[in-house]
Amino acid sequence: MGWQLYFVLSAMMFLEFAIWGAWSPVLAARLLGPLKMSGRQTGWIYGTIPLACIVSPLIAGQLADRWVASEQLLGVAHLIGGVLLLVAARKKTFGGLFVVMGLYSLCYAATLPVVNSLMFTQLGQVFKDKAVVSAESGKIFIWAPVAWVIVGWLLSTWRRLKGTGDGSDCLFFAGFISLVMGAFCFFLPHTPPPGAAGTVLPIVKAFSMLSETNFLIFIIISFVVSAQLQFYFLGTAQFLGDIGVQSRNVPAVMTIAQVAQSIATFFALGYLLEKTGFHGTLAIGVLCWLGMYLAYSAMKPKWFVISSQALHGLAYVFFIIGGQIFVNSVAGEEIVSSAQALLFVVTIGFGFFFGTRFTGVVMDRFRADGRFRWRPIFLVPCVLTALSVVALILFFRG
Repeated sequence: MGWQLYFVLSAMMFLEFAIWGAWSPVLAARLLGPLKMSGRQTGWIYGTIPLACIVSPLIAGQLADRWVASEQLLGVAHLIGGVLLLVAARKKTFGGLFVVMGLYSLCYAATLPVVNSLMFTQLGQVFKDKAVVSAESGKIFIWAPVAWVIVGWLLSTWRRLKGTGDGSDCLFFAGFISLVMGAFCFFLPHTPPPGAAGTVLPIVKAFSMLSETNFLIFIIISFVVSAQLQFYFLGTAQFLGDIGVQSRNVPAVMTIAQVAQSIATFFALGYLLEKTGFHGTLAIGVLCWLGMYLAYSAMKPKWFVISSQALHGLAYVFFIIGGQIFVNSVAGEEIVSSAQALLFVVTIGFGFFFGTRFTGVVMDRFRADGRFRWRPIFLVPCVLTALSVVALILFFRG
Protein backbone atom coordinates (compact mmCIF):
# COMPACT_ATOMS: atom_id res chain seq x y z
CA MET A 1 0.00 0.00 0.00
CA GLY A 2 1.10 3.60 -0.50
CA TRP A 3 2.60 5.47 2.43
CA GLN A 4 -0.27 7.98 2.50
CA LEU A 5 -2.89 5.26 2.97
CA TYR A 6 -0.70 3.55 5.56
CA PHE A 7 -0.29 6.80 7.48
CA VAL A 8 -3.98 7.71 7.67
CA LEU A 9 -5.11 4.18 8.56
CA SER A 10 -2.37 3.85 11.18
CA ALA A 11 -3.23 7.26 12.67
CA MET A 12 -6.89 6.22 12.76
CA MET A 13 -6.08 3.00 14.64
CA PHE A 14 -3.70 4.80 17.01
CA LEU A 15 -6.19 7.53 17.95
CA GLU A 16 -9.08 5.05 18.28
CA PHE A 17 -7.32 3.10 21.01
CA ALA A 18 -5.43 6.03 22.52
CA ILE A 19 -8.83 7.36 23.65
CA TRP A 20 -9.65 4.15 25.49
CA GLY A 21 -6.14 3.76 26.86
CA ALA A 22 -6.09 7.30 28.27
CA TRP A 23 -8.83 6.69 30.84
CA SER A 24 -9.50 2.96 31.24
CA PRO A 25 -6.34 1.87 33.14
CA VAL A 26 -6.42 4.71 35.69
CA LEU A 27 -10.00 6.00 36.11
CA ALA A 28 -10.67 3.46 38.89
CA ALA A 29 -8.10 5.21 41.09
CA ARG A 30 -10.16 8.45 40.86
CA LEU A 31 -13.43 6.62 41.53
CA LEU A 32 -12.20 4.61 44.51
CA GLY A 33 -9.97 7.42 45.85
CA PRO A 34 -11.04 11.08 45.64
CA LEU A 35 -14.67 10.32 44.73
CA LYS A 36 -15.03 7.61 47.43
CA MET A 37 -17.13 5.29 45.27
CA SER A 38 -17.65 1.65 46.18
CA GLY A 39 -16.22 -1.25 44.26
CA ARG A 40 -19.68 -2.07 42.95
CA GLN A 41 -20.21 1.48 41.70
CA THR A 42 -16.79 1.43 40.05
CA GLY A 43 -17.71 -1.85 38.37
CA TRP A 44 -20.90 -0.37 36.94
CA ILE A 45 -19.09 2.64 35.50
CA TYR A 46 -16.52 0.36 33.86
CA GLY A 47 -19.38 -1.85 32.74
CA THR A 48 -20.79 0.92 30.53
CA ILE A 49 -18.47 -0.10 27.67
CA PRO A 50 -19.55 -3.80 27.60
CA LEU A 51 -23.21 -2.80 27.97
CA ALA A 52 -22.90 -0.32 25.11
CA CYS A 53 -21.17 -2.96 22.99
CA ILE A 54 -24.31 -5.09 23.16
CA VAL A 55 -26.28 -2.39 21.32
CA SER A 56 -24.19 0.23 19.53
CA PRO A 57 -22.04 -1.95 17.20
CA LEU A 58 -25.13 -3.51 15.62
CA ILE A 59 -26.66 -0.10 14.94
CA ALA A 60 -23.38 1.35 13.65
CA GLY A 61 -22.70 -1.65 11.44
CA GLN A 62 -26.15 -1.36 9.95
CA LEU A 63 -25.65 2.35 9.22
CA ALA A 64 -22.18 1.86 7.70
CA ASP A 65 -23.33 -1.03 5.50
CA ARG A 66 -26.45 0.64 4.15
CA TRP A 67 -26.77 4.40 4.67
CA VAL A 68 -23.80 6.42 6.05
CA ALA A 69 -20.18 6.75 4.93
CA SER A 70 -17.90 5.17 7.53
CA GLU A 71 -15.62 8.19 8.00
CA GLN A 72 -18.62 10.47 8.63
CA LEU A 73 -20.10 8.06 11.16
CA LEU A 74 -16.75 7.87 12.98
CA GLY A 75 -16.30 11.65 12.95
CA VAL A 76 -19.69 12.46 14.44
CA ALA A 77 -19.48 9.71 17.09
CA HIS A 78 -16.03 10.80 18.28
CA LEU A 79 -16.88 14.50 18.37
CA ILE A 80 -19.95 13.82 20.52
CA GLY A 81 -17.92 11.36 22.59
CA GLY A 82 -15.18 13.94 23.18
CA VAL A 83 -17.65 16.46 24.55
CA LEU A 84 -19.18 13.81 26.83
CA LEU A 85 -15.75 12.86 28.20
CA LEU A 86 -15.04 16.50 29.07
CA VAL A 87 -18.40 16.64 30.86
CA ALA A 88 -17.63 13.36 32.66
CA ALA A 89 -14.36 14.83 33.98
CA ARG A 90 -16.41 17.32 36.02
CA LYS A 91 -18.87 14.81 37.43
CA LYS A 92 -18.31 13.82 41.06
CA THR A 93 -21.34 11.70 41.91
CA PHE A 94 -22.00 8.11 40.87
CA GLY A 95 -25.37 8.83 39.25
CA GLY A 96 -24.19 11.73 37.14
CA LEU A 97 -20.95 10.02 36.07
CA PHE A 98 -22.72 6.75 35.26
CA VAL A 99 -25.21 8.51 32.98
CA VAL A 100 -22.55 10.53 31.13
CA MET A 101 -20.17 7.57 30.78
CA GLY A 102 -23.09 5.47 29.57
CA LEU A 103 -23.89 7.98 26.84
CA TYR A 104 -20.20 8.23 25.94
CA SER A 105 -19.85 4.46 25.74
CA LEU A 106 -22.76 4.27 23.30
CA CYS A 107 -20.81 6.63 21.02
CA TYR A 108 -17.44 4.92 21.41
CA ALA A 109 -18.75 1.37 21.08
CA ALA A 110 -20.32 2.35 17.77
CA THR A 111 -16.89 3.20 16.35
CA LEU A 112 -15.09 -0.07 17.16
CA PRO A 113 -16.44 -2.25 14.31
CA VAL A 114 -16.51 0.66 11.85
CA VAL A 115 -12.79 1.36 12.31
CA ASN A 116 -12.06 -2.26 11.40
CA SER A 117 -14.44 -2.35 8.44
CA LEU A 118 -13.08 0.93 7.04
CA MET A 119 -9.54 -0.42 7.25
CA PHE A 120 -10.45 -3.74 5.62
CA THR A 121 -12.44 -1.99 2.88
CA GLN A 122 -9.60 0.38 1.99
CA LEU A 123 -7.04 -2.42 2.00
CA GLY A 124 -9.38 -4.53 -0.11
CA GLN A 125 -9.45 -1.83 -2.76
CA VAL A 126 -5.67 -2.01 -3.00
CA PHE A 127 -5.15 -5.74 -2.55
CA LYS A 128 -7.85 -7.83 -4.17
CA ASP A 129 -6.67 -11.05 -2.47
CA LYS A 130 -8.16 -11.34 1.04
CA ALA A 131 -5.11 -13.32 2.17
CA VAL A 132 -2.92 -10.32 1.34
CA VAL A 133 -5.38 -8.00 3.12
CA SER A 134 -5.09 -10.20 6.22
CA ALA A 135 -1.31 -9.96 6.16
CA GLU A 136 -1.24 -6.21 5.52
CA SER A 137 -3.77 -5.45 8.26
CA GLY A 138 -1.23 -6.46 10.89
CA LYS A 139 0.82 -3.39 9.96
CA ILE A 140 -2.20 -1.27 10.92
CA PHE A 141 -3.35 -3.21 13.99
CA ILE A 142 0.08 -2.74 15.59
CA TRP A 143 -0.80 0.87 16.42
CA ALA A 144 -3.56 -0.17 18.85
CA PRO A 145 -1.23 -1.54 21.58
CA VAL A 146 1.36 1.13 20.80
CA ALA A 147 -1.33 3.73 21.53
CA TRP A 148 -2.06 2.27 24.97
CA VAL A 149 1.63 2.29 25.88
CA ILE A 150 2.32 5.82 24.63
CA VAL A 151 -0.71 7.50 26.22
CA GLY A 152 0.09 5.73 29.48
CA TRP A 153 3.60 7.14 29.43
CA LEU A 154 2.35 10.60 28.46
CA LEU A 155 -0.16 10.66 31.31
CA SER A 156 2.47 9.44 33.77
CA THR A 157 4.88 12.16 32.60
CA TRP A 158 2.15 14.80 32.95
CA ARG A 159 1.42 13.67 36.49
CA ARG A 160 5.09 13.74 37.45
CA LEU A 161 5.28 17.33 36.25
CA LYS A 162 1.89 18.63 37.45
CA GLY A 163 0.85 16.13 40.11
CA THR A 164 -2.04 13.67 40.13
CA GLY A 165 -4.66 16.14 41.37
CA ASP A 166 -8.10 14.59 41.68
CA GLY A 167 -7.47 12.11 38.86
CA SER A 168 -9.84 13.78 36.40
CA ASP A 169 -6.96 14.53 34.03
CA CYS A 170 -7.35 11.10 32.39
CA LEU A 171 -10.87 12.00 31.23
CA PHE A 172 -9.79 15.45 30.02
CA PHE A 173 -6.92 13.80 28.13
CA ALA A 174 -9.23 11.19 26.57
CA GLY A 175 -11.76 13.88 25.65
CA PHE A 176 -9.11 15.95 23.88
CA ILE A 177 -7.90 12.93 21.90
CA SER A 178 -11.49 12.06 20.99
CA LEU A 179 -12.07 15.57 19.60
CA VAL A 180 -8.85 15.30 17.57
CA MET A 181 -9.96 11.89 16.30
CA GLY A 182 -13.40 13.26 15.40
CA ALA A 183 -11.90 16.03 13.28
CA PHE A 184 -9.33 13.69 11.73
CA CYS A 185 -12.00 11.20 10.63
CA PHE A 186 -13.39 13.64 8.08
CA PHE A 187 -10.03 13.45 6.29
CA LEU A 188 -10.04 9.65 6.10
CA PRO A 189 -10.47 8.02 2.66
CA HIS A 190 -14.08 8.17 1.58
CA THR A 191 -15.72 4.84 2.41
CA PRO A 192 -19.36 4.91 1.30
CA PRO A 193 -21.78 2.17 2.33
CA PRO A 194 -21.86 -0.77 -0.09
CA GLY A 195 -25.59 -0.18 -0.40
CA ALA A 196 -26.33 -3.75 -1.47
CA ALA A 197 -29.62 -4.15 -3.23
CA GLY A 198 -32.43 -6.14 -1.70
CA THR A 199 -34.82 -5.93 1.20
CA VAL A 200 -32.75 -8.06 3.61
CA LEU A 201 -30.94 -5.81 6.06
CA PRO A 202 -27.15 -6.27 6.43
CA ILE A 203 -27.43 -7.15 10.11
CA VAL A 204 -29.89 -9.93 9.26
CA LYS A 205 -27.40 -11.30 6.74
CA ALA A 206 -24.66 -11.09 9.37
CA PHE A 207 -26.73 -13.09 11.85
CA SER A 208 -27.49 -15.63 9.13
CA MET A 209 -23.77 -16.47 9.16
CA LEU A 210 -24.47 -18.26 12.46
CA SER A 211 -26.23 -20.96 10.46
CA GLU A 212 -22.79 -22.00 9.21
CA THR A 213 -21.46 -24.51 11.74
CA ASN A 214 -17.85 -23.36 11.49
CA PHE A 215 -18.73 -19.71 12.11
CA LEU A 216 -21.06 -20.63 14.98
CA ILE A 217 -18.28 -22.63 16.66
CA PHE A 218 -15.94 -19.66 16.31
CA ILE A 219 -18.50 -17.28 17.85
CA ILE A 220 -19.17 -19.59 20.82
CA ILE A 221 -15.47 -20.03 21.53
CA SER A 222 -14.96 -16.26 21.17
CA PHE A 223 -17.60 -15.68 23.85
CA VAL A 224 -15.95 -18.12 26.27
CA VAL A 225 -12.46 -16.74 25.62
CA SER A 226 -13.51 -13.10 26.02
CA ALA A 227 -15.34 -13.97 29.26
CA GLN A 228 -12.27 -15.63 30.78
CA LEU A 229 -10.18 -12.56 29.89
CA GLN A 230 -11.74 -10.79 32.87
CA PHE A 231 -9.63 -12.97 35.18
CA TYR A 232 -6.63 -11.18 33.66
CA PHE A 233 -8.12 -7.68 33.68
CA LEU A 234 -9.69 -7.82 37.14
CA GLY A 235 -7.14 -9.97 38.92
CA THR A 236 -3.67 -9.24 37.59
CA ALA A 237 -2.88 -5.93 39.34
CA GLN A 238 -3.89 -7.21 42.80
CA PHE A 239 -2.24 -10.59 42.15
CA LEU A 240 1.10 -9.00 41.21
CA GLY A 241 1.00 -6.92 44.38
CA ASP A 242 0.29 -9.99 46.49
CA ILE A 243 3.32 -11.87 45.12
CA GLY A 244 5.64 -8.96 45.89
CA VAL A 245 5.58 -6.53 42.96
CA GLN A 246 5.59 -2.98 44.30
CA SER A 247 2.42 -1.07 43.45
CA ARG A 248 4.30 1.71 41.66
CA ASN A 249 5.83 -0.91 39.35
CA VAL A 250 2.60 -2.76 38.48
CA PRO A 251 1.62 -0.49 35.53
CA ALA A 252 5.09 -0.85 34.02
CA VAL A 253 5.04 -4.62 34.47
CA MET A 254 1.67 -4.86 32.74
CA THR A 255 2.98 -2.97 29.68
CA ILE A 256 5.04 -6.10 28.95
CA ALA A 257 1.86 -7.46 27.36
CA GLN A 258 1.48 -4.43 25.07
CA VAL A 259 5.13 -4.58 24.02
CA ALA A 260 4.79 -8.27 23.15
CA GLN A 261 1.51 -7.54 21.35
CA SER A 262 3.14 -4.84 19.23
CA ILE A 263 6.05 -7.07 18.22
CA ALA A 264 3.81 -10.07 17.46
CA THR A 265 1.37 -7.98 15.43
CA PHE A 266 4.10 -6.68 13.17
CA PHE A 267 6.38 -9.71 12.87
CA ALA A 268 4.42 -12.88 13.70
CA LEU A 269 0.72 -12.55 12.86
CA GLY A 270 1.01 -12.60 9.07
CA TYR A 271 3.60 -15.41 9.15
CA LEU A 272 1.49 -17.55 11.46
CA LEU A 273 -1.66 -17.05 9.38
CA GLU A 274 0.24 -18.06 6.27
CA LYS A 275 1.80 -21.17 7.83
CA THR A 276 -1.02 -22.46 10.07
CA GLY A 277 -4.16 -20.73 8.79
CA PHE A 278 -6.92 -19.47 11.06
CA HIS A 279 -7.25 -22.91 12.66
CA GLY A 280 -3.69 -22.94 13.99
CA THR A 281 -3.42 -19.22 14.71
CA LEU A 282 -6.53 -19.06 16.89
CA ALA A 283 -5.58 -22.25 18.75
CA ILE A 284 -2.07 -20.96 19.46
CA GLY A 285 -3.60 -17.74 20.77
CA VAL A 286 -5.74 -19.53 23.34
CA LEU A 287 -2.78 -21.78 24.26
CA CYS A 288 -0.83 -18.65 25.15
CA TRP A 289 -3.52 -17.66 27.66
CA LEU A 290 -3.49 -21.17 29.08
CA GLY A 291 0.27 -20.88 29.54
CA MET A 292 -0.08 -17.52 31.29
CA TYR A 293 -2.72 -18.80 33.72
CA LEU A 294 -0.61 -21.87 34.48
CA ALA A 295 2.26 -19.52 35.36
CA TYR A 296 -0.14 -17.50 37.52
CA SER A 297 -1.29 -20.67 39.27
CA ALA A 298 2.32 -21.64 40.01
CA MET A 299 2.72 -18.19 41.66
CA LYS A 300 6.52 -18.40 41.67
CA PRO A 301 9.25 -17.68 40.87
CA LYS A 302 8.26 -14.02 40.58
CA TRP A 303 10.33 -13.39 37.42
CA PHE A 304 8.49 -16.28 35.73
CA VAL A 305 5.07 -14.86 36.59
CA ILE A 306 6.08 -11.38 35.47
CA SER A 307 7.49 -12.61 32.16
CA SER A 308 4.27 -14.54 31.48
CA GLN A 309 2.63 -11.15 30.84
CA ALA A 310 4.08 -11.42 27.34
CA LEU A 311 1.82 -14.43 26.68
CA HIS A 312 -1.25 -12.23 27.09
CA GLY A 313 0.06 -9.92 24.38
CA LEU A 314 0.71 -12.84 22.03
CA ALA A 315 -2.70 -14.37 22.78
CA TYR A 316 -4.49 -11.10 22.09
CA VAL A 317 -2.83 -10.80 18.69
CA PHE A 318 -3.36 -14.39 17.57
CA PHE A 319 -6.92 -14.84 18.82
CA ILE A 320 -8.60 -11.42 19.09
CA ILE A 321 -7.01 -9.72 16.09
CA GLY A 322 -6.79 -13.04 14.22
CA GLY A 323 -10.51 -13.50 14.87
CA GLN A 324 -11.34 -10.07 13.46
CA ILE A 325 -9.37 -10.93 10.33
CA PHE A 326 -11.20 -14.27 10.10
CA VAL A 327 -14.58 -12.54 10.21
CA ASN A 328 -13.51 -10.19 7.44
CA SER A 329 -12.38 -13.15 5.33
CA VAL A 330 -15.72 -14.98 5.52
CA ALA A 331 -18.13 -12.02 5.42
CA GLY A 332 -19.47 -10.69 2.15
CA GLU A 333 -18.33 -7.21 1.14
CA GLU A 334 -21.82 -5.81 1.60
CA ILE A 335 -22.01 -6.83 5.29
CA VAL A 336 -18.43 -6.45 6.53
CA SER A 337 -19.37 -3.73 9.08
CA SER A 338 -22.32 -5.72 10.39
CA ALA A 339 -20.24 -8.89 10.66
CA GLN A 340 -17.54 -7.05 12.62
CA ALA A 341 -20.30 -5.57 14.79
CA LEU A 342 -21.65 -9.04 15.55
CA LEU A 343 -18.20 -10.12 16.76
CA PHE A 344 -17.86 -7.07 19.03
CA VAL A 345 -21.33 -7.66 20.50
CA VAL A 346 -20.41 -11.25 21.37
CA THR A 347 -16.92 -10.51 22.74
CA ILE A 348 -16.64 -7.03 24.25
CA GLY A 349 -20.41 -6.88 24.82
CA PHE A 350 -21.79 -10.12 26.23
CA GLY A 351 -18.38 -11.74 26.84
CA PHE A 352 -16.89 -8.91 28.89
CA PHE A 353 -20.13 -8.16 30.73
CA PHE A 354 -20.93 -11.71 31.86
CA GLY A 355 -17.23 -12.49 32.29
CA THR A 356 -16.87 -9.62 34.75
CA ARG A 357 -19.76 -10.93 36.83
CA PHE A 358 -18.50 -14.52 36.70
CA THR A 359 -14.96 -13.49 37.63
CA GLY A 360 -16.28 -11.48 40.57
CA VAL A 361 -18.20 -14.49 41.89
CA VAL A 362 -15.14 -16.76 41.62
CA MET A 363 -12.86 -14.22 43.29
CA ASP A 364 -15.33 -13.75 46.16
CA ARG A 365 -15.66 -17.54 46.52
CA PHE A 366 -11.92 -17.93 47.06
CA ARG A 367 -11.39 -14.96 49.34
CA ALA A 368 -10.77 -15.43 53.03
CA ASP A 369 -9.72 -12.96 55.72
CA GLY A 370 -9.39 -10.23 53.13
CA ARG A 371 -6.93 -12.20 51.00
CA PHE A 372 -7.45 -13.97 47.69
CA ARG A 373 -6.48 -17.61 47.16
CA TRP A 374 -4.99 -17.05 43.74
CA ARG A 375 -4.15 -20.62 42.78
CA PRO A 376 -7.75 -21.92 42.71
CA ILE A 377 -8.94 -18.63 41.21
CA PHE A 378 -6.63 -18.93 38.21
CA LEU A 379 -7.28 -22.64 37.78
CA VAL A 380 -10.79 -21.68 36.59
CA PRO A 381 -9.59 -19.85 33.43
CA CYS A 382 -7.06 -22.68 32.97
CA VAL A 383 -9.99 -25.05 32.54
CA LEU A 384 -11.90 -22.63 30.27
CA THR A 385 -8.93 -22.00 27.97
CA ALA A 386 -8.02 -25.70 27.84
CA LEU A 387 -11.58 -26.60 26.79
CA SER A 388 -11.51 -23.81 24.18
CA VAL A 389 -8.27 -25.15 22.68
CA VAL A 390 -9.74 -28.66 22.46
CA ALA A 391 -12.89 -27.31 20.80
CA LEU A 392 -10.85 -25.33 18.27
CA ILE A 393 -8.73 -28.34 17.37
CA LEU A 394 -11.59 -30.80 17.10
CA PHE A 395 -14.45 -28.77 15.64
CA PHE A 396 -13.20 -25.53 14.04
CA ARG A 397 -12.00 -25.54 10.45
CA GLY A 398 -10.32 -22.33 9.37
